[in-house]
Amino acid sequence: MSREYVLQPFRAPVHLQINYARELNEQQYAAVTAPPGPSLVIAGAGSGKTRTLTYRVAYLLEQGIPPERVLLLTFTNKAAKEMMRRVADLLGQELASLWGGTFHSIGNRILRHHANLLGYERDFTIMDREDARHLINTCVAESEVDVKATRFPKAEVLGDIFSLAVNTHKAVRQILEEQYDYFSHLEKQIADLQQRYAERKRTTNAMDFDDLLVLWLRLMQEHAEVREPYQRRFQFILVDEYQDTNKLQSDLIDLLAARHQNVMVVGDDAQSIYAWRGANYLNILKFPERYPQAKIYKIETNYRSTPEILQVANAAITANVQQFAKELAPARKGGRSR
Repeated sequence: MSREYVLQPFRAPVHLQINYARELNEQQYAAVTAPPGPSLVIAGAGSGKTRTLTYRVAYLLEQGIPPERVLLLTFTNKAAKEMMRRVADLLGQELASLWGGTFHSIGNRILRHHANLLGYERDFTIMDREDARHLINTCVAESEVDVKATRFPKAEVLGDIFSLAVNTHKAVRQILEEQYDYFSHLEKQIADLQQRYAERKRTTNAMDFDDLLVLWLRLMQEHAEVREPYQRRFQFILVDEYQDTNKLQSDLIDLLAARHQNVMVVGDDAQSIYAWRGANYLNILKFPERYPQAKIYKIETNYRSTPEILQVANAAITANVQQFAKELAPARKGGRSR
């Protein structure tokens, strides 16, 4: 069994390269130096969220946590590369063994090693939207559905329905009822096409972007011999833009963090904008329910806007009854916003 590294209660280390108290404001410093355990960081707009995450990773590494024991999950490749670069710059060394990237890129990385357990070859191809559209059209043709007689949804719409279903862990029927009620009478045919599409992908050794998460989660749930090593490996998990995670992503995080419980999620419940693609802001609101021991940190100093703009923003935020109460404070002086 591989050696497990245990982070002791945080105390002043002997050889810190970075003066965290000087580089960060008081709230950022509290989050960056948080003790082990689940943490929820509510980072208001313009409050230095990326800076906080970057310094948190650097702080863990300076405490002696090996880079390969840290997993940083983001929503864009650009954000992941930027954070990895910043951490490397802070510590003055390359960190090739640090796991960082989008949910999909990490899923792809893991599936490349274990796809055979799910009926795929490890050299599976990843379909883009055009590839997926073409394959769905092929499935429609094979099903002999009379698309003209029934006003059947186009392949792009079918792809969106399938995607929402898997990302929210809902049946096609429920997705149709909630968002495509005008196709509800076609539930049986659409559900059949979803099955055909899934089987076609498997037999052609192809995955779409959703599969990189769906199959990653299935792999972890169904194969303990794969799940447990990754749970041991990722001793610290950090998640950016947590308010935009969907049910599938939330389940992946909870499963990976089940062993150590050292998960830090960062986000702003007032900035969730991706409900249309399955994001569920309740993930961030209910994080303390799923992790009763979680510590909550708020980062409320805004470095972008003037006091006048923040006064309006705070008034708008206050009207939201489902939120973590916060009040953005300006770092800038009054006057015109640049």
